[in-house]
Amino acid sequence: MKEQIKWVDNHMPASDDKQLAIMSLKNVAKARFFHSSFPQYSVTPLACLDGMAKYLGLGGLYVKDESYRFGLNAFKVLGGSFAMARYIAQKMDADVSQMTYDYLTSKQFREEFGQATFFTATDGNHGRGVAWAAHKLGQKAVVHMPKGSSQARYDNIAKEGATVTIEDVNYDECVRMAAAEAAETKLGVVVQDTAWEGYEEIPSWIMQGYGTMASEAAEQLRQVEVNRPTHVFIQAGVGSLAGAVVGYFTNLFPNNPPKFIVMEARAADCLYQGALAGDGKPRIVEGDLQTIMAGLACGEPNILSWDILRNHVSAFVSCPDWVSARGMRMLGVPVKGDPTVISGESGAVGMGLLAALMETDEYKDLRDAIGLDRFSQVLLFSTEGNTDPLKFRKVLWDGEYSTVD
Repeated sequence: MKEQIKWVDNHMPASDDKQLAIMSLKNVAKARFFHSSFPQYSVTPLACLDGMAKYLGLGGLYVKDESYRFGLNAFKVLGGSFAMARYIAQKMDADVSQMTYDYLTSKQFREEFGQATFFTATDGNHGRGVAWAAHKLGQKAVVHMPKGSSQARYDNIAKEGATVTIEDVNYDECVRMAAAEAAETKLGVVVQDTAWEGYEEIPSWIMQGYGTMASEAAEQLRQVEVNRPTHVFIQAGVGSLAGAVVGYFTNLFPNNPPKFIVMEARAADCLYQGALAGDGKPRIVEGDLQTIMAGLACGEPNILSWDILRNHVSAFVSCPDWVSARGMRMLGVPVKGDPTVISGESGAVGMGLLAALMETDEYKDLRDAIGLDRFSQVLLFSTEGNTDPLKFRKVLWDGEYSTVD
C-alpha cells in the first residue's frame, strides 16, 4: 500500500517578520542585475501547461523550467554566485552593483582582490553551481557531498575544477565539515544556504540570488496575462528556496499575496514537523535522510527562511517519494500540445502533489483548505532537470516508485 501524503495547516503564531526584508524587490533587482551581466545568462522558460490545467480542472498551470539555467541543469547557481559576489564586494568595501562578470573576470580584479576559497556541502546542484561560479571568476572551490550521492553529480562538480569528496556522513554533517575547514583557511568562506546562529549573512545573500528566478517568473506570468498567481507550490530542503520565493511574492503582492504551499520529502520534513508542533520554533530531523529527492534531503532548517515561512505559508506538506516520481512522469510525458518539461526528482514534486490533489477526492481536505479550483492559476518551479540520468531512467522508463498499490 502506498504511503500517504501528510499535511498541516499553518496555525503558528506570527513573528515580527523582520526577515521578509531580505527578499525586498530592491535586493532581488540587484541579484538579477548581477546575473544578467554573465554572458551565459538567459531567462529560463515558463512552460504553460494549458492541456494539463484543463485535465486537472485548474484555470492555469505554469512551470518555471530551471533545467536551462546557465547550462547547469538546475537553479542553484543563482544563489551561490550572488553570495560570492556580495562577499567579494564586502571585502573590497564596494557595492555589489560594481561586481559585474566583466570586472570579476578582469586582471584588475585579480590584482585587487586575489583568490578566495569557497567551501560548501551539497547533494549536487548547489555544489556544482558554486564550483562553476568559482571557476568562471578565477576563485577556488571545495565541495563535500553526503553518503549516497550519485556519481553523475560528483563528476559534474569535478569537471568545474573543484576539490570534491563524497563523505560517509549525512548532508548536515557535511555542512559542519565545510565550516570547520573554511575557518582554518586564509580567505576561506562557507557558501551554504542553511543559516544558523552566527551564520546568517551569506545565506540571506543566497536567498536573494534565488530571487532572480522568482522575478523572472512573475514577469513571464504577466506576459501571458496572469497578473498574479493564486497559488505557488514550492519545494523545500533547508527552506532557503521556499523562503526566497515566498518572500519575493509576498513583497510583490503585499496586499493580496498568493497562497503558498511548501512541500518536503517525507524523510527530511523538518519544516512540516515544525508546523505540526505549532509553536513557531523550528524542528530538526536526523538520520540518513534517504529519499529520491536528494536535493531536499536536509534535516536542519534555515532559521531566516523559517521565519518567513511561518508567517506566510498556508500549508506544509510531507511527500513520499512516489509523489515526485509521478510528477517526473507527468511533466516528461505531457498532455498533447503542452511543452515537455524534463524535471528531476527534486524538481517534480509540485506536479505530483498537484495531481494527487486534483485527480481524486483522496486529499479533498487539503484541496479545499487551500482553495484549489477551476479558477486557480498555479505556479510551480521545476528546480532541476535530469541531473541523475540513471535514476531518471529508472523512474520514467522502468516505473520505479509506482503509484500502483
